[in-house]
Amino acid sequence: MKSSKRVKIFREKFEKNKEYSLTDAIKSLKEASSVKFDETLDCAIRLGVDPRHADQMVRGTVSLPNGTGKEVRVLVIAKGAKAEDAKAAGADHAGFEDYLEKIKGGWADIDVIIATPDTMAELGKLGRVLGPKGLMPNPKSGTVTNDVAQAVKEVKAGKIEFRVEKAGIVHASLGKLSFTEQQLEENARAFIRTIMKMKPSSAKGQYVRSLYLTSTMGPGLRISKDETASAVKQD
Repeated sequence: MKSSKRVKIFREKFEKNKEYSLTDAIKSLKEASSVKFDETLDCAIRLGVDPRHADQMVRGTVSLPNGTGKEVRVLVIAKGAKAEDAKAAGADHAGFEDYLEKIKGGWADIDVIIATPDTMAELGKLGRVLGPKGLMPNPKSGTVTNDVAQAVKEVKAGKIEFRVEKAGIVHASLGKLSFTEQQLEENARAFIRTIMKMKPSSAKGQYVRSLYLTSTMGPGLRISKDETASAVKQD
C-alpha cells in the first residue's frame, strides 16, 4: 500500500523511535498541523494491567484544568426541583419520563447523562440502549448523584471519564490544538497524574508500558518514561 503525502511528510519530520518530552511533543504536533479544522490532542497510555480482573480495572474521571474545548451536551434525568436545578446549572436537557421515552425511541443527541439515584431503577432498564453508547450513568464516574447542579458544572468545565480497554490501553482527549502549549501540557499532566495514582495494588511489574500523544490527523509521538514520572512529582 502506498503511503499518503501526509504520512511521507511525517516520516521526514519525525524520527521513528524518538522519545519526547510533553513540551516538545505538543509543540511538534501543533507545528505539524496543516488541516483546516481544529484538531484534538489525544493521549494513549498502555498499562501493565489485566482488565479482565476486577481488581485491575482502571476507571475514573479527571477534571482538565483548561477544559476540553468541546461543547458537551448534557442530559439530566431527574424529577421536579432537581431537574430545575440542573437546568439552572447549564444542563442542555433535564427531565424524567419524557426523556426516557425519547431514549427508548432512539434519541441520543447527547454526550453525557447525569441521573439522580431515585431515577436509576427506570433508567437502568435502558441499559441495552445506553450501555453500548457509553452513556449509562455510573456512581464511580460521578454521574449518579443528588447534587446534579455540581455534576453539570464539572462536566461542562472539562471533567472527562476514562476506562481501560481490553488491551490495557486508556485513551483520552486533552483539548484542542488551538489551545496554548501551556494549556495542553497542564491538561496532559493532570491526566497522567490521575492515571498514575490509580495503579491497582494487584498490578505487578511496570505499570505504564508506553505513553503517546497524537493529534486527530497527526503522528503518534512517544513520551519518555522520565517525563511520565515527572508529571507525578509536580503534583
